[in-house]
Amino acid sequence: MNATENISGKSTLGESTPGESKPGQSRVVIEHVSPELDGARFPIKAIPGDVIAVEADIFADGHDYLAARLLYKFADDTAWTETAMTLLVNDRWGASFIVEKQGQYRYTIEAWVDHPASWQHEVHLKVADGQRITSELLAGAQYVDGMIERAGGNVTSTKGKGKKTKRESVAENPEVKALREIAALFRDETRYDEAVSVAESDQFTFYANRFPERKHVTRYGRELGIEVDRARAGFSTWYCLFPRSASRVEGKHGTFKDVEALLPRISGMGFDVLYLPPIHPIGMAHRKGKNNSVICQPGEPGVPYGIGSAEGGHDAIHSELGTVDDFKHLIAIAANYGMEVAMDLAIQCSPDHPWAKDHPEWFKKRPDGTIQYAENPPKKYQDIYPVYFETEDWQNLWDELKRVLLVWASWGVRIVRVDNPHTKPFSFWEWVIAEVKKEFPDMLFLAEAFTKPKVMQQLGKCGFAQSYTYYTWRNTKAELEQYMTELTQSEMKYYYRPNFWPTTHDINPYSLQGGHEPQFLIRYFLAATLASNYGIYGPSFELMEHVPFPNKEEYLNSEKYEIRHWDWDKTNKLTYLITLVNRLRHENAALQTTNNLTICPVNDEAIMAYLKTSGNNKLLIVVNTDAYSRRAGVVQVPIWQLGIGHDQYYTVNDLLTGAYYTWHGEQNYVELDPYVLPMHLFKIEV
Repeated sequence: MNATENISGKSTLGESTPGESKPGQSRVVIEHVSPELDGARFPIKAIPGDVIAVEADIFADGHDYLAARLLYKFADDTAWTETAMTLLVNDRWGASFIVEKQGQYRYTIEAWVDHPASWQHEVHLKVADGQRITSELLAGAQYVDGMIERAGGNVTSTKGKGKKTKRESVAENPEVKALREIAALFRDETRYDEAVSVAESDQFTFYANRFPERKHVTRYGRELGIEVDRARAGFSTWYCLFPRSASRVEGKHGTFKDVEALLPRISGMGFDVLYLPPIHPIGMAHRKGKNNSVICQPGEPGVPYGIGSAEGGHDAIHSELGTVDDFKHLIAIAANYGMEVAMDLAIQCSPDHPWAKDHPEWFKKRPDGTIQYAENPPKKYQDIYPVYFETEDWQNLWDELKRVLLVWASWGVRIVRVDNPHTKPFSFWEWVIAEVKKEFPDMLFLAEAFTKPKVMQQLGKCGFAQSYTYYTWRNTKAELEQYMTELTQSEMKYYYRPNFWPTTHDINPYSLQGGHEPQFLIRYFLAATLASNYGIYGPSFELMEHVPFPNKEEYLNSEKYEIRHWDWDKTNKLTYLITLVNRLRHENAALQTTNNLTICPVNDEAIMAYLKTSGNNKLLIVVNTDAYSRRAGVVQVPIWQLGIGHDQYYTVNDLLTGAYYTWHGEQNYVELDPYVLPMHLFKIEV
């Protein structure tokens, strides 16, 4: 096979593999490729600039040396780029490549018995044993003849006794010329010692790798996929607010213009995604009142998730918020502040939704002929009809939902938070996400699914760029370390991008219902430094709202059921910390990735420490997870990972306070008072 070098020093290959083995000639086995999801059923995830490290078990019968290449290409390119794989340990081979742009990549592996390398190894052994290898050198010359041909030269071959064909005149490059000299040397018995030296040399190894003999190549049986999303899929900072509560005038329904007025404040705190719960018309039938009351008092606004009225459905805008043009203007102004607007896709309807009239077959009917309203026992949602995905008219339903998403995209929306995706078919999500990305490849989908682990994982595989997590309920050091290990060290790291939320507009966790300020600081800081994607439920979280609905993980006077008036000018210790940490997240590349986490041992059951690095940016985060007690302990710093000697002194700079400390070796003392500041964010300077 002819190989041509690209500018990176790696070769590009055509689709065909002339050396590919026939079944009876195949000797190499390729198996247990990593990463590979469900037998190549799903692609792994990446963002531009990510390094994709691929490993596989590669072996053959006997004791011959092997060669293996990792092949990769972008989208529908016809040519593969290849890079040599290296033997790691115990027949495990590895190589890596960088995905440079958004889109889809493919990769696979080829391997073969490396006869020239096997020959060179035998030469080493025989020479060391004092054997004369004249015959072996002639075999080596034949291997070099093959290298000449693959390098673009013509070979001078021997036919019959002492007769040689005439070599054609070619413009020889320096490599071909050097190879001809080696082949002639191996055939010249008068220069035996020199020939042996070259046979054992790195020069021969270089050319053997440069122009490999690919005979009876085994190609891995699958081409594996990579979905490369834009950078915001891997690093984002979300802020949730209800537009109807954006007015600074108490009792007045907020508008998109009111939201625009808040953008300088939200952007100034360091957020880059503004997430809005549904902004569509709200139905009147069975409209809910304050605190989820089934009786709606006059003037109460209803629940935004009861979507649809005479004004329209999922492709319409609630008139009290503004017009479609007003919404487009909000998106444009947000972009000026470096922010995107994320919409909420809730696939459900008010009884007043146009679909309920025009497509009754999309809803499940009870025996009495009425449509079944939504339930999550013991919860009842009388104001909502769930869409029935088992309908015989499912294809038209799917097409309509795709149309809605494309309408949103035409408005300028490029991020969609999906409400309860785990209650809709996986096949639908896989299809609709792929369909929308055909026209808008920069579209990102976030799965708001708090459900069984395998269901959440399947949604991640189906195409969701980000996913909600169990972080909201992981509070102790032990729980957090176990969960982070699962997210960053298991197969999930290849396809599940976690987005950490301390609270949501649906969830007021028990851990925060006491309103204890240090606990809010801790929960925020952990979310923002453990995960590269995180979000907060806007003004509610900032102001540490915590009063629960009795005996539930929900808010009393929830904003879902009423318009709230927030003091948008109020600041506190938490808002200061949020602003500072968001700035540090943008200044430190180590905080822009989730899977670069190393948990560091601490001899205290409440103090959690973890290292995050990116190139020369090296951060050590230490958090006291006990919000009520001063804690002290010794952190074991993995200095070997940081290039720090055992007896070397180094400086750690707390980026939160500006304080500097001089540390020495692995073991270093920390002490954290939750009533002062329950965390350190150390930048390690060697």
